[in-house]
Amino acid sequence: MEIRDAARCSVGSRMPAKSLELQHTIQLIWELDAEIEAALQTIMDELHSPITTIPGIGYRMGAMILAEVGGFSRFDSPDKLMAYAGMSPSTYQSGQFKNCYPHMEKRVSKYLRYALCNAAKYVCLWESGFAAYLAKKRAEGKHYNVALSHAAKKLVRLIFALEKSGQPYYPVI
Repeated sequence: MEIRDAARCSVGSRMPAKSLELQHTIQLIWELDAEIEAALQTIMDELHSPITTIPGIGYRMGAMILAEVGGFSRFDSPDKLMAYAGMSPSTYQSGQFKNCYPHMEKRVSKYLRYALCNAAKYVCLWESGFAAYLAKKRAEGKHYNVALSHAAKKLVRLIFALEKSGQPYYPVI
């Protein structure tokens, strides 16, 4: 009982004006979020991008990827897009020494890398082919994040092919 009384006096506010202000702020955030989602949907529909046909990629994530790429015509191959996203392994070499455990580059578009890795998580949840690929990489003994980066690279190749062809995604059964 003493703990409850102490909590009532130490945390929060019982002021009705503050409570009302908080409720209005939350309502405003929800309304702005709905407006942003509607605007993104309109823009993505105008672009006719096949990226949103991939299960797990919605308007928001698709818009983020497209905005960060800036145009797929800038890249000759998916490998160049992966390098731009910082998903290609870095090389470290000095004399006869060559690094046998390369890490991903971290000097390029971190927002694109974030968007692709985040999208890969959801695509692996919603698309059985990607889920099987992730499970295969995990069965090979790879850490979850490493296996996810492999799935993200596969996703980059898929997105690149869809954007170049203009065709929607059809899962291979």
